[in-house]
Amino acid sequence: MAIEERLALSTVADRIITCELCPRLRDHCREISVKRKRAFSNEEYWGRPVPGFGDPEARLLLVGLAPGAHGSNRTGRVFTGDASGEWLYGALHRYGWSNLPISRSRGDGLTLTDCYITAAARCAPPDNRPTLEELGRCRTYLEEELALLRSVRVVVALGRIGWEHWLRAAGWWDRLGAPQRPRFAHGEETRLPDGTILISSFHPSRQNTNTGKLTRPMWYGVFERIRTLLPAVPPPPASPSAPPESWTELLPAR
Repeated sequence: MAIEERLALSTVADRIITCELCPRLRDHCREISVKRKRAFSNEEYWGRPVPGFGDPEARLLLVGLAPGAHGSNRTGRVFTGDASGEWLYGALHRYGWSNLPISRSRGDGLTLTDCYITAAARCAPPDNRPTLEELGRCRTYLEEELALLRSVRVVVALGRIGWEHWLRAAGWWDRLGAPQRPRFAHGEETRLPDGTILISSFHPSRQNTNTGKLTRPMWYGVFERIRTLLPAVPPPPASPSAPPESWTELLPAR
């Protein structure tokens, strides 16, 4: 089953990286890839929509907002190459879901066990603000991933947008209705009718970490709680946790 799920997730990834549904976002990503940040001026930016990454048999799912302009939009892997990623992969390594404490590039050898990371939007948006229409177009991909990630038991929503759009993609936004919907607050935990546990967290963006809105103890507290819910780490999969990367190498540079 894991092989079938991996292949299916790879098919979704193929569709994501070739998506052109949102001209504003595609133009913005291409522009960033040409201008580049001075620190990365010698690197070739990914500049395309970014697919999810991780173990197809994951019990833990993390849902973020969107790729960072000079992070995932540069590297081509979620939460890779920026400060938010340092916080996330550092915690995942500390609590046993990642084999490495930092994520620098698609080819750095990092693998995830029992964990999958995705996002509400797949393109870096101007000012980190995708429109509701853009999020709506992108939600199909999240819905497809959720249908394939059949082992998920705990979902961590990183930020209010990730929280809302996971609830929408999973169908709970409409099924529960406003009075019964989970509350968004850091560390808020809700057991949904199907047994899935949703945990809300502030996003590990610089805006939150540099201002003290999100501190290391607060951040680690979320993952400590998850470890009590998912105490046993299954043996690492025999093959790499990410979908095959051949599709990334075959695409022409833009």
